[in-house]
Amino acid sequence: QVQLVESGGGLVQPGGSLRLSCVASGFTFSRATMSWYRQAPGTQRELVADISSGGGSANYADSVKGRFTISRDDAKNAVYLQMSSLKPEDTAVYNCRTFWIGRTYWGRGIQVTVSS
Repeated sequence: QVQLVESGGGLVQPGGSLRLSCVASGFTFSRATMSWYRQAPGTQRELVADISSGGGSANYADSVKGRFTISRDDAKNAVYLQMSSLKPEDTAVYNCRTFWIGRTYWGRGIQVTVSS
């Protein structure tokens, strides 16, 4: 059974930093591309960043380039999203996602709020 569990969200002031974690189980993590998505109220869910199996390739939404970094630790079955220089518009529910053997799996999501 595939499970994705996010942690690390919360309230942060503009300009601050947070690191999100997603711990995975139930599949061969090292072989899977992992992604972070986010959804703000009243908007569509959008891809924030993804990282290939092995970590050799990462892609970012234009809105977060230079501020966010995605990484993975295959020994811990974990993917991370380091977020810096946070802006109020980064406020959203952030979800971890993977696609494995023909199915898409999502974590429950975690709230990130950027506000003074």
